[in-house]
Amino acid sequence: MAEEIQNQRAQVLIEALPHIQKYYGKTVVVKYGGNAMINETLKDAVIHDIVLLSLVGVRVVVVHGGGPEISGMLKKIGKKSEFVNGLRYTDRETMDIVQMVLCGKVNKDLVSLLGNAGGAGIGLSGMDGGLFQAVRKVDADGTDYGYVGNIVKVNPEPVVDMLEHGYIPVVSTVALGVDDDTNYNINADLAAAKLAVALQAEKLILLTDVRGLLMDRHDENTLLPEVKVSAVPKLIKDGIIAGGMIPKVDCCVEAVREGVRQANIQDGRVEHSILIELFSNQGVGTMFY
Repeated sequence: MAEEIQNQRAQVLIEALPHIQKYYGKTVVVKYGGNAMINETLKDAVIHDIVLLSLVGVRVVVVHGGGPEISGMLKKIGKKSEFVNGLRYTDRETMDIVQMVLCGKVNKDLVSLLGNAGGAGIGLSGMDGGLFQAVRKVDADGTDYGYVGNIVKVNPEPVVDMLEHGYIPVVSTVALGVDDDTNYNINADLAAAKLAVALQAEKLILLTDVRGLLMDRHDENTLLPEVKVSAVPKLIKDGIIAGGMIPKVDCCVEAVREGVRQANIQDGRVEHSILIELFSNQGVGTMFY
């Protein structure tokens, strides 16, 4: 039995070798959020996955949100969280909380966790070096989201500098306003996709709380493992891509069309899903290419 277990472990490492060679020296952007950010077991798995990637020569960048932490802080001060079309309505007071929580507590907690796991994390906000530059988001029908922004420019140099010096950049999604003297709250999926394009990343990974894109959203056994970006309009028309999945898929499509080789929507509830996707033959989630 012991010999069989040893052989299985060796086989896993052998299977991983060509994948490690494939991603060695390449950039992978991971959007970290959802349940994997709350559940301590999943959080530990994600942190160790990221450190391992870095140690075997993958240039990994972490982009994070922090919705639950923001909601928790707002609740503490007696302020109700409001959402418009799935996005947090961000008034001036809420924007102050968003910036404090994302750029302060969440960002630095992740840097500390990476350090404790043997990695060299370094925290950046979207304001640092003009990393993310944004204008106020207002829909064509006039829908206003407060201090929520659309990214109009990315300056990847601060992230590249950190990668060149062997650090794991951990990026919070608050952007510098270029149309007003303010900062903006940015959707983390969007920020990760824009940064992946600017870095010409090999892969974008969006961790979420579903298996991926499902033919039947009520049946997790109907996962679509691969989707060509050219097939997306028909999948939207047929109602297979709907609701909250549409903006996530749009981020993947934009990233691939702008030069990112592959983009994944995958289940952050699966322990070590990042390593399974990158370093095994089976992969997880839905890959857009």
